[in-house]
Amino acid sequence: QVQLVESGGGLVQAGGSLRLSCAANGRTFSGYAMGWFRQAPGKERELVAAISWSRGNTDYADSVKGRFTISRDTAKNTVNLQMNSLKPEDTAVYYCAAGRFSPGFGPRSLRGDYWGQGTQVTVSS
Repeated sequence: QVQLVESGGGLVQAGGSLRLSCAANGRTFSGYAMGWFRQAPGKERELVAAISWSRGNTDYADSVKGRFTISRDTAKNTVNLQMNSLKPEDTAVYYCAAGRFSPGFGPRSLRGDYWGQGTQVTVSS
C-alpha cells in the first residue's frame, strides 16, 4: 500500500521560507512523477510543482517560479518543496501526490494516483 506522508507546514511571515517534505513508501516510483498541489479556501486544487522521478525534470506554476524549488531524493524516497519569499496568497493546504504522467507533456501532466493527507501553510502579512 502506497503512503505519502507530508511534513514541514506551519505559520510564517510574508517574505519568509518553509520547506515541505514528503516521505513515500509502498512501491517503486520509476516512471512516475511526484508533485505538490495546493488548495486555498474557496478555490480549486492547483498544481504548484512537479518532478519526474527518474530524470528529475521539473515543472512549476507561473505563480511560484523563481520562489519555489522542488527536488527529490531517490535513495530516501522523499520529495521536497523549498518555498522562499512566501506571500499571503501562498496560504493553502499543500498536498503531496504521485502518479503516472505523459513524458511528452512533462511532469505537470502528473495524474494524482496517490495523495498525502495535506499540510497547512499559512503566510501572514
